[in-house]
This record gives sequence, C-alpha cells and structure tokens, in this order.
Amino acid sequence: MEFSPEHHQRPFIIPCLLLCSILRPSSRRQSSPVFPPGGGRRSCERPAAGMEAALASALAKEVLLKLASLLSEKHKLTKRLKDDIHSIHTELKMILSEMDEHLGDPRPSGPRVVSMEEMRDLAHDIEDCIDRFLPCAACEAEAAASFVRRFKKALSSNGSRFAMEIRGLRDRVKVAHERRANYGLNGGGSSAAAGAGVATPPATETHPVGIDKPKQELVDLLLGSKPRNLSVISIVGFGGSGKTTLTRAVYDCPAVALEFPARAWAKGSDHTDAPGLVNFICSELPTANNHSNDVLPTTKCLIVIDDINQQHWDHVKASFHGKIEGIIIVTTAFHSVANACRSGDGYVYKMGVLDAEVSKVLLMKRFSIHEFSPDMELGATAIVDKCDGLPLGLVSVAQFLLGEEMLTGSRCEEVCRILGHHMEVNAEFTKLQQVLVHNYISLSDYPLKTSLLYTSLFPNDRPIKKNTLIRRWIAEGYVQCGYKRSDLEVADDNFRKLVDRNIIRPIDASNNTKVKTCKTHGVMHEFLLHKSMSDNFIASLHDQNRSKCRHLFIQNPTSGSTLGLDQHTSPASNSVCGSGSEKLRARSLTIFGNAGDASSELCRCELLRVLDLEACSDLADGHLKDIHKLWHLKYLSLGGTVRNLPKNIDKLHCLETLDLRKSKIEILPVEVIGLPHLAHLFGKLKLGKKDMKVDELKKFQPKKCNLKTLAGFIADESPGFLQLMAHMTELKKVKIWCESTGTNNHIAEAVEKFAQRGMDTADVRSLSLDFGNSLGDFLDSIEKLCYLNSLKLRGGLSLLPHFVTSLCGLKELCLSSTNLAGKDLSNLCQMRLLLYLKLVEADLSGFIIKDRGFPSLLRLCLIVQIPVLPTIAEGALPRLVSLHLLCKDLVDLSGIKIEYHRDLQEVALDSMVSTNTVEMWETAAKKHPKRPKVTFLRRIDPSETESGVKYVATEGPMREKASSVELIQVQSAQNMLQNECMIRSVQSISVNTHNSASKKTVVSELPQVARELFSAGNSAMPPCAR
Repeated sequence: MEFSPEHHQRPFIIPCLLLCSILRPSSRRQSSPVFPPGGGRRSCERPAAGMEAALASALAKEVLLKLASLLSEKHKLTKRLKDDIHSIHTELKMILSEMDEHLGDPRPSGPRVVSMEEMRDLAHDIEDCIDRFLPCAACEAEAAASFVRRFKKALSSNGSRFAMEIRGLRDRVKVAHERRANYGLNGGGSSAAAGAGVATPPATETHPVGIDKPKQELVDLLLGSKPRNLSVISIVGFGGSGKTTLTRAVYDCPAVALEFPARAWAKGSDHTDAPGLVNFICSELPTANNHSNDVLPTTKCLIVIDDINQQHWDHVKASFHGKIEGIIIVTTAFHSVANACRSGDGYVYKMGVLDAEVSKVLLMKRFSIHEFSPDMELGATAIVDKCDGLPLGLVSVAQFLLGEEMLTGSRCEEVCRILGHHMEVNAEFTKLQQVLVHNYISLSDYPLKTSLLYTSLFPNDRPIKKNTLIRRWIAEGYVQCGYKRSDLEVADDNFRKLVDRNIIRPIDASNNTKVKTCKTHGVMHEFLLHKSMSDNFIASLHDQNRSKCRHLFIQNPTSGSTLGLDQHTSPASNSVCGSGSEKLRARSLTIFGNAGDASSELCRCELLRVLDLEACSDLADGHLKDIHKLWHLKYLSLGGTVRNLPKNIDKLHCLETLDLRKSKIEILPVEVIGLPHLAHLFGKLKLGKKDMKVDELKKFQPKKCNLKTLAGFIADESPGFLQLMAHMTELKKVKIWCESTGTNNHIAEAVEKFAQRGMDTADVRSLSLDFGNSLGDFLDSIEKLCYLNSLKLRGGLSLLPHFVTSLCGLKELCLSSTNLAGKDLSNLCQMRLLLYLKLVEADLSGFIIKDRGFPSLLRLCLIVQIPVLPTIAEGALPRLVSLHLLCKDLVDLSGIKIEYHRDLQEVALDSMVSTNTVEMWETAAKKHPKRPKVTFLRRIDPSETESGVKYVATEGPMREKASSVELIQVQSAQNMLQNECMIRSVQSISVNTHNSASKKTVVSELPQVARELFSAGNSAMPPCAR
C-alpha cells in the first residue's frame, strides 16, 4: 500500500516518546533539520509498544502533581472549581492505575492505543491550562506580584475563563473514562506478555571491511601477552559497530588458535542467569577429564563472551580468576562494563566508525562492483554521510537497494532523504531496527528516554554543545531532581548514562575528559527524528500539525518566504485564545538559518520555555520588542544579528539561562542580573554608563542574586561588575577579561571573596582570568586561604603567584601564554591533589618534574611552539593515563620515556608531526605494557582570539595526507597546462597555415609558472611515474 498520511498509524514507541516529553510540567521542546514523512506501521517496533503506556502514565502522573498543587490551601479556589479539579484528579488516578497494570503488554489492542493517545492529548491540554494561569511554580508564595494578580483575577469567579476550561476538561476526562469502559479497557485485557523482556538484538555478520588494522592490533596483543593468571580485553562500541565481527576475526585467526589450545565462545545475552553462562563456558573448554565440567583446563585459555553485562562479569570473575591462565575477550555497549572487566594489565579497545573511503569499499562489496560511476559516487557519498560509518547501517541500506532494478545515484539520495521511513517499514532494516529500538527501550526511565529523543531536534551534521543540551533539558522540565541533588547534577548524570551506552558519542572531547560537544550516530538520529516527527513531538513551523506539537523549528527556509501562520488553526487553541489568530502550544522554538516572517510572530507561542535563536541569521533587535510577553520563558539564546537587549527583558521572571555569546551585545542592563531565577549568563559583557553609578548599583545590591554561572564580563575602568560579584553568593563559575590595570585591586578583592566562599562548602568552583595585555601579578596580593576546583589563567605573569599553589581543592589548572620560567613551573609539582594540568607556552625549557612530582595527576597537556619538553624523572607522574604533546615540530620522543608511566592509556600528538616521529611513538606504545593508543589532534584557528589555542580530533597524521593532496594538485595543474599547450599548438598551426604556408609553425612558450609546476610535478612523482 502506498505510504500516505491517510494510512499513517502511529507506532507505539512514538507516542511514548511524545508522552515522555510531556511528562514534565511546563516545558517541552524539539526540532529537526530533516523533514521525513509521517511513519507507517512498523513490525519491528512492536516489542516497544508497552512503553507508550508507560510514558502516557508518567505524563499523566506529572499532571496529577500539578492538580494536587492547585488543590493546596495556598490557592483560594471556589468550592465548585475545587470540586471540578478534584474530579479530574480522581478520574485520572483511576485511569492511570488501570494503565499501569498493562505496561508489560507488548502488543496492545487498537482501542487501547487510541485510548493512550487520547490520554496524552488530555494531559497536554490540562497541563497547558494550568500553566496558563498558575503563577511561577518556583516562586510559590513569593511569586512576583504581577503573577499573583493575574492568577487571582483568573480565579475571581466561576465564570472565569479558567473555571470554564477546567470544567470542560473535567467533562472530557469523564467521557474518556466512560469510553474506556465501553471498550473493555478498564480491566482485563491480555497481559500474557507482561514482564517479557526485550531480547538483545542478535549479532549481525557483515563483510569484514576495515578490520585488518584493529584485528592485527588485538592479535598482537594476544600473542605478545604473557598472563600469569587471567587478563581481560574489553571491546566496547555502539550496537552494529562491528564488535562481534572483529572479535570473531581475532578468535578464528590461526596464530591465535595455536597460542590458545583451549578456547570457548559464549553469548552473554543467551544466558539470563550468570551461573548458567559459567557452566556453558566450562562445557566448551577441553579438560583433562572430558566427562567433568568441574575440572578446568591447565593450558592457556581464550574465552570470548559476546555482549556481557555487569552481573555476568561478577560471576565469571569469581569463577575463573586465579584458577586458569589465559585471556578473556568481552564485548559490550557499555563503557562502565568494559572498564569494570578490565583488571590489572587489562585493555579496553574502543570501536570507531568506518571512515568514508572504507565505507564506500564496504558498499562496493555489497553491490558486487569494482568501482562507482560518477553518478553512483554521489549516491554512495549520500549513504556514507547518512550512516555515519556504522557498518550495520551501511549493510542494511545496501541490502535494501539491491532490490532496485536499476540502481542510480539519485535513487540512493532519495532513500537517504527518507531513511527513517524506510527503516520503519522495510524488512531489510529489521536487524538495524532491533538494535535501535533496543537502545531506546532499554533506557532506565522516561526522563532519560525523553532526553535522548530531544537530541533529534539538532541537525546531525551540527555537533551539540553538551552544556547547552543539559541546560535545555532542565528548562524543558525533563530533569527530575533526586534527593539532595540539583537539576544540573541530575541532567549531567543522565548525559553520562547516554554516553556510557555509546548512544551519544563525544565529539572533540577536551583533554581533561570533559565532553564539550556530542552527537548521536547517524542512523540513531534518523530513528529518533522519524519517531518524533511522526508522532507530533516536533514539527516544522511550516507543518499543518504545528499547533499540536510541543517543539517547533525552522531550518533554512527561503528568505522572505511566507510561513502561513494563519492558515492552519487549532480548535483547541482557538478555544483558549478566543480569536481567529492561531495560538501555538509549543514549549520550544529553535531556528536554524533565516526566520523569515516567523521573526515577528514569536509571541504566538505564549507557553514557550525555550527560545533558541543562536543560529538565526536574520533576526533584528526590533523582532524582540515583545519578548517580555513570554512569561514562562526559561532559556533564551541570541545570534550574531542582535546588537541590543530589549528594554523589557527584566520582565522575563522565569528566565534561567541567557546566552549572548554569539550575539553582538556588549552592554548588559543591571536589572538582568537581578532576575530571580537567572542562573546562567553567558557573553562578554559590561555594564552601561548609567548602571555604573553608585546609586544604580545600590538598587541592585539588596536583591538576592541567583546567578551560578557568569561567563563572563569585562573588568574595565569601572569596578561596577566586580562590586556586584560580592552580592552573587550563589556564584560557582566566573570568567573575567581584564582590560584596565586601574581595577586590578578590585579584581583581586572580588576573586578573593569568590574563592573564600568555597572554603565552607563542597561546591565545584571555577575561575577563569584573562589578563589581556597587562600582567596578572595582582594575584600576589591575595593572602588568605582560598578554595577552587578549576583555575584558568591567560596572560603574562612575572612569577607564579602563591595564590595558585596554595589553593585548597584545586583539581584542574590551565596556564596559557604566561611566559613563566621553567623554575617557576617546576614549583607546580608540589600540588599533590592536581588531576589535570594544561600548559600553553612558547617554551618549556627548564621545566623539571622530579621523582614523586604530581602524585595524583592523571592528565597532562603540553602545547608548545618550540619542541623542547620538560624533563620528567622516573617516579614522577605515577598515575598518568593521558599525555598530550602538541607541537607540529616535535622531533622523535623528545626525551619522554613513557615506560615510566605504567598506567598510560593515551598519547596525543599534533597531526602535522613528521612520519618518522609518528612511527617512533607508535613503536614505543607497542612496547608499553598497556599499549597506549596514539591519537592525533589537528590545530584550528579559533573563532575568537580570546578562546586561545584549539585542537580537534582527526583520523591520523595530516602532513603525509597534505603531501598527497599537493601531489594530486600538481598533477592536475600539469594536465591542464599540457592541454593548454596542445590547444595553443593547434591554434598556431592553423593560423600559420592559413596565413602563409612558408612560415614556420610557432608554438607559444609556456609561462614561467607552468614550467615551475612541471618541475615541481616531476620532482614530486616517483621515478616510475615520470
């Protein structure tokens, strides 16, 4: 049947995604750069069907909490209104208790699915109604006066609009309950499958393309090891990345079979009980007594456990450790499990994705062709870009395309454009779909599922900033605080869980292990995106169903196009607005590129929690004049076309995050700092001249400031910002640019007060100071003991300040362009608690790290211009696991002896180092007991000079690649010049023949640049090619 919206049937997992977004009070959001069509029914999604009910249930429970809040004594409701709310509360509870009994049903009936969708819509409408009239929940009794007045006015009589809406919602809930009873949904029903788990997707065999190097690495590790007991190699990666294929290739290697006479292969997911797994392994191993599994072999063993979990490992370790000699190879999707399995001299191998060239080789093998035509090259590129190097994704797409009678590049591009739809409805994607569905439904709770779904809002070719993502989660209400834990801590923990499972992968993680940017795997992004759009979780502002969606987006519409906001009206919205103008129920709006007409329509989304305009390219100051009407706004980011904040921005009472880093805004009204819920303020800001006056500052000082992050402000000739810092008692992270030496004393005083406040708490505190063109010696005036976790200093220092070495609790230190002498830097060795040190200097000569220096340091990053590295004595840096030596002119090992650091796991080099240097480091790494991985980082020009030196990960050394590219360019230029020479010759002959047969033929001489290119080309080519 041809796919069309009329035939669209919402898959069960999709509504639950939406529900999970709705569960939190007062916020939602999502958007997407792709526009796949609505989904069809998908068989492989059925195992996740029960999850929809779970999410609908969770959403409704959140609404129950809001209803309970309305019924509290602090809201003076009329008796009839209170009775209506109580009726809604009771009916919802009854429906929810019945729904909870059927959460394990993997195949709910059609009527039950429709009922769950109805419950979701009801929960949305109830939540919208409450949010529209309830004052700021965070303020409770201390709510702003305007909110209180608005609420009391709304509740002044039974005839109020709020009372009428509540009454209408009460009737709808009652009808929904009756309808469930009529269809037999309020009891009974099949629950035979309740409690049935979701099986781990079966292993997928793919063509072993691109595994030669990792296979050889692991084989060398196996053959070179001499374990006295039992060593472990953990192979970790996302489902479908080729873990099983790689492990099987190593296991079947003849050399490995000779080295390990006793071998066993077991699949962890086939054994629900750990003892059963151990018994199976014992039965596979040959023993002296073949009739007894209790006798373990005495020869070297190789045991493979594919898809292991933590419970399996605990039992395996207890059963075999110290009893047999050999190696265990385990595969897992969890970093935490891989690390737990590693013990002693164990090794963790992280699966990467296939690069573009290897991906195309895999496609050619699947298509049974030797090379792509120019047309198919374009199609293959589209597939590679969409699958993002995931082998199972590439194989699945290729398998689907094999059914084409005539395969063309345009057909490949068409399939990739709606890949989410094809993954849903075509059997060739069954195994891939099992992996993706399993990754989603195995998440522990609905906030985590919603947080993952939320990532589909961002274009997959645009890495997501981790801190931006988690702050938006919080603003949307997707984070449920735990006991004695802040929203930020819970959100950060949720992010770590997704990274641990390899669902979200870090991109260009910083060298202190903190993830800066991330993205989902390409096919996982398609899976999440298709679900969220199919079920109206997110929608384009162009979409006719936009009024039903919680999250709206615009992505690069045609400049000046009409978005047609008035063409599609939601009846539900009209009943609220009381006008013909469409009111959108979206909780978030994100704009990538041009906003078009939408820039003047922002206030139609009156319940917005998140307004992300950072990537909007045509927004003017005037478009923000009414932004203060978005009373519920919690997150606001502005882009590079905005120069001034709107005058009434101080009326955004609920605002929590204000990000101005991409904007051209420099002047910040002091009233913004006084917003009661503003916790995170970003930009490079200063106060206006009016706000610098003492009288103006006094107006602010009595107010309680909630700022936790201020990154940052300019300390110029006025000490205004520095004086305000004394009143920012909640501040945890500060960044300051110093532009005037006249305020140095004020800076020192402000820094001292900020750092001293940490002495009585266990809070994480971070300080960043950029001295600009002046010296930072004013830090020597700080004499009291202070507490910081992280300190960054950029700019000149005459001596290393005592303030630095005396800090309590300092874990991370970064010094950039300080020009400190080696002797001063050597004094850092006494910092016994330091875990991460980064030095960005022109020269590190004279820097000596003596025996027992930096006893706790785990990560050391040195970025230098002159390839002179510090002298590191044996016994120094005993716990070092990561060493970054970034200098393009680095020569050989530069005196570094990595054998001194037995726990070393990683060495990172500048991608432009010489081939000889790369080979020496790789050889040294192979001789190291831990075989640390040698990686390469490419230096890029930062977008802003104050952001300093920045490196990003790259696949390998670039100097050799650059030489190859140069050779190709020279050869191309040579061919062009040869063609030009031939043309000129023919033209000359033609002209001379026409004019005079007696004249000699004259061939135009090649210009000097051509001769140089010929010469360069010939010298660059190998002799056989000349």
